[in-house]
Parts: sequence; C-alpha cells; structure tokens
Amino acid sequence: MLREIWREGLTSRKRSWIWPLAALVAMLPGLAAAEALNPQQQLAHDIYKELVEINTVTATGDTLRAAEAMGARLRAAGLADADIHVFQPAPRKGNLVARLRGTGARKPILLLAHLDVVPANREDWSVDPFKMTEQDGYYYARGSGDDKYMAAAFITNLIRYKQEGYKPDRDIIVALETDEEILDRDALGIQWLLNNHRDLIDAEFALNEGGGVGLKNGTPIRNSVQTSEKVSLSYQLDVKNKGGHSSVPSRDNAIYHLAEGLVRLSKFSFPLKLNDTTRAYFDRTAQFEGEQTAADMRTVLSDKPDPAAMSFVRLAANPVYNAQLRTTCVATMLSGGHAVNALPQLASAKVNCRIMPGEPVDEVKATLEKVLDDDQITVTQLDQPVISAPSALHEEIMGSIEKLTQEFWPGAVVLPIMSAGATDGSYLRNAGIPTYGHSGLANDIHDIRAHGKDERVMIKSFYQGEDYLYRLVKMLSGGG
Repeated sequence: MLREIWREGLTSRKRSWIWPLAALVAMLPGLAAAEALNPQQQLAHDIYKELVEINTVTATGDTLRAAEAMGARLRAAGLADADIHVFQPAPRKGNLVARLRGTGARKPILLLAHLDVVPANREDWSVDPFKMTEQDGYYYARGSGDDKYMAAAFITNLIRYKQEGYKPDRDIIVALETDEEILDRDALGIQWLLNNHRDLIDAEFALNEGGGVGLKNGTPIRNSVQTSEKVSLSYQLDVKNKGGHSSVPSRDNAIYHLAEGLVRLSKFSFPLKLNDTTRAYFDRTAQFEGEQTAADMRTVLSDKPDPAAMSFVRLAANPVYNAQLRTTCVATMLSGGHAVNALPQLASAKVNCRIMPGEPVDEVKATLEKVLDDDQITVTQLDQPVISAPSALHEEIMGSIEKLTQEFWPGAVVLPIMSAGATDGSYLRNAGIPTYGHSGLANDIHDIRAHGKDERVMIKSFYQGEDYLYRLVKMLSGGG
C-alpha cells in the first residue's frame, strides 16, 4: 500500500506523514512479515499454519485429519485423485502418499516427513503450543521444527511444481507419515506403508529429517547430511528384595543396590568407536572450534588418540561430541518401593542406550551387567534394535548439496553426520532405499528446542529452507 501511494506521487506534505507511518509499520513484526511474503511464501505460511494448529500428538492427536487436509490442498492444486492416497490404518491415524508424475526416465525420489509430534503442556510453554505464534522473528509451535516444517515445505513445493507445469525426469513422491515419534516396529507410519503399499513409495533414494543448517553466532557454519543413525535400545534394571518394616532397616536395600549400580554406570564411558561419517564430522568441525577443541578433534582422528583429549573434562565434556565418539547408555526412568513405612521390595530403572553402528548389540548388555557390578541387579532388554547400514555418500546428491549450500549459505561446510537420535530413515535403509536426513532449516547450534519447551524456528529460516528444498529436489529430479 505504501509503495503504491509513493508511485502515484506524493506532495512533500504527504511525505511528511507517510514516512513516520512506514517506520511504525516496520516496528510491527507480524504486519511487516505478512506484507513481505510473496505468493509462494504465503502458500507455505498457510500450509504450515494449518499443519501446526492440528493437534497431532502421537498418542492423543489426529494425524488422519492432518493427512486429509494436505490431500485436500493437493487436489485443489490440480493433482489427480489417482495420485493422492490418504490411508487410515487405525482411528485418528493417517498417512498421505502423493505423486507428481515425471517422464519416468529415472526411478522416483521420495520425500518423507512425519505428521505426529510429542506432547506439549500449555502450562509449560510461554505460548499456546498448538497455535502458530509469530514472535521475535520466530514461529513458535509444537512440531514447528520437528517435523511440520518439512511436511509443509514438501507439500508447498509439490504444488509449486504442479503450478509451473514442471515435468521431472523422475516421479516426485511425498509421504507424510504417522507414528514416527514412538519408534516402534508396529507403528503405523513408514513401517505400515512399506508392508502394505511399498509400490507407492518405492524410490531410488529418500530425503528425510535429521540434518539441518547450523548457525554459530548468527553465521552459517555447516549444512548437515545425516547418512547413518545410532541404534536405540532400552533396558530395564530390577532389584527385588523381601522387604520388611522400615523401623528395622537392613543394609540389603533394593533401592540402595540399584542406586549404587547407577552411580557406577554414570561414571563409565564406552570406548572410542569412529566410522567414516563421524571421522568426516570431526575433521570438518575442527575448523570452527577453538584451538584446544580443534586439537582434541584432530588427535581423536589420529592413529594414537590422546586419552586426555577424549576425557569428560575435554572433548567429551560436550554432550553432542561425546555422542559422536562412542555408544552411550543413560538412566531415564526410576521407581522403587511401595509404602513410606516399608522397606522396598522392588526398585527399577530404565536405561536407554544409543549404540554405534556396527557395534554388536549383545555386547552392550554384557557391558552393562559388568559395569553395574551387582548380581542382584537383573538387566532385561525391552525392545528390538533397528539396525541399518549407513547410506553411501552419493556423488550426485552430495554434489547438488555442495553447490546449493554455497549459493544459500556461502562458506558453510557440507557435513556428513551420524544422528545420535533415531528417525524412520533406518526402516527405509533396511528396505533398500538409501536415505539422507537433510532439511535446509537453519538454526542456532546452541538453541535446539525439538521435543522441548517453546519449540520454534526462525521465520527467515523457514522460507529460506522451503526455497532451498524446492531448488534441491528440482536439481535431483531433473527435467524441465
């Protein structure tokens, strides 16, 4: 509006009041951001807002509603009904699979994002977690980063391609899944799609969550590509005892046995174990660290690593770096006793391990038992590991990422990473679909809020990342 008035011509008198008005508008972030959006950004904004405001908490929310909403968006944009599939594997559970058809000259590319989110309590947040709040240059909402940014970007870009009449060399498949957050073999998301509709999602390779753009003091230093994941495996520790009255205590106390074993575990470190991805990670990260940390990273890569460099007063003092160095096991839940005036008959804890790829799972349980060092503590494996081989550093994929990275974030290093967490990429890898965790979403490396209070993404990063993914998928799918 202000630009239009100016183009029509303003007297000096009118100019005297229009510029203060412009300054006032600039101080209203919401209004200024809304005016600045181009049509494609507005589309991305609207889709994103619709998604984050649908409560899709895995256990209690409605991913079917979200899948149906995105299917409706694609139909309205002109995608054929035959290429849009909304599946309901259970009440309130939904998966969307949509396809933009290309020439078929090459095998499809799969774009995967999950619709479900972890719980968020309103009383814990400074804003409503299920309303998109624009504040201080950020979009706040549960799932804003994990993983509705990617879901919104993929749907927006599929619509953009359709509107442009883009005809790629390979079909572009978007799959929005449920149940990723529960990490269960019986989950109704990608595992269900692989078991029941593999033909709809079969692809040469996939892009998924897992790697973003890291900002340090506002400067982009790395663009991460997740090629492998640690193996998540949980154990239960139990100590049983005959108990008795609390007025006649015994040193043979179930809680004490368990507590002492857990203290021993807290002081234990698994040995150093690197792989090709983590070696590349430390080699390229060293250039952005201070002198001592960089030297520690380089000695870790040497034939004879300095034990002091890997200690918990040096490199391993950083939990992120420690998770890249070795297998980790940590106590996450604790319970014991049945009455305040009774000796405990049972004390239990749950321990979650993140195991380095290639490390034998059975050895981890044996190590736990040795470290706990108490035959009264029984160790029971709670779940089955999902073990997957790393995805190869594909020349075409990495080359495209390198090229676009220098265009969007000059000077940033493309960094292969191993995720300490877990995604559904492991299921795709095991199904023969190489998967790369790569989002293009820039975020401060010291402000990671996924699964936490006041989850948020930078507004600038949201639109930049959406455009980056638009360009990257075009590069990888070819055609015109």
